[in-house]
Amino acid sequence: MITREQIETVLDHPVHDARGDKIGDARHVFFDDVTGEPEWVSVRTGLFGTSESFVPIHDAALVEDHLEVPYAKDQVKDAPNVDIDAGGHLSEQEEQRLYQYYGIDWDASWQDPHSGTGQATGTTGTTGAADEAMTRSEEEMHVGVERREAGRARLRKYVVTEEQQYTVPVRHEEVRVEREPITDTNRDRAMTGPDITEAEHDVTLYEEQPVVETRAVPKERVRLTTEEVTEEETVTGEVRKERIESEGTDEHGDQRRRP
Repeated sequence: MITREQIETVLDHPVHDARGDKIGDARHVFFDDVTGEPEWVSVRTGLFGTSESFVPIHDAALVEDHLEVPYAKDQVKDAPNVDIDAGGHLSEQEEQRLYQYYGIDWDASWQDPHSGTGQATGTTGTTGAADEAMTRSEEEMHVGVERREAGRARLRKYVVTEEQQYTVPVRHEEVRVEREPITDTNRDRAMTGPDITEAEHDVTLYEEQPVVETRAVPKERVRLTTEEVTEEETVTGEVRKERIESEGTDEHGDQRRRP
């Protein structure tokens, strides 16, 4: 159980659940008006600590630099919202709602003289009874970023057919008849064989034709990569600030005198 002397160590320090997960930071501690013992602690939860949830402090323990409560993080964050009057008190009805939510027997608590169950009074850091100072608090805006999926990119390879034209030289053979007169040089070869007969002589002709074949040739490597681009965006939010005014004093803080 947390004592009054440990309140300063609890306020504005982390609050963890039974598994050790951080729930938020302790904002206020509420004391039982009957016993004067700490009874509730409000924890700043939600995005940037914009909400406060109440959790019983009776079975909480101070572990190193944080407060550990025997409840799950989601259970504390989903605790019912309760109203606090101008004097910083929890009404009996509001406190009963919290007891029921956390499964605490309200009737048994009434019968236990050490458990309190009177109205609870809140404090933000003044634990001594003689300290008459008033604490002024302000909400601070903490802006962060979250990473989310913005889209997808895909490489897809497909085949297209293009028609290409090339001009290549081709050769072919044609028949040409050559005649030579009989001379002393070729007379002997011309006179061989019968004088008059029938004969044939064949000549094979050749030609070139274009031939087309294709081969797959690597040309380049293509891959997808990502790069981070930083842009500036302006966000707007509202923060609440407490102001303290004195009554019965002039602008210099001196007590006004009646004329």
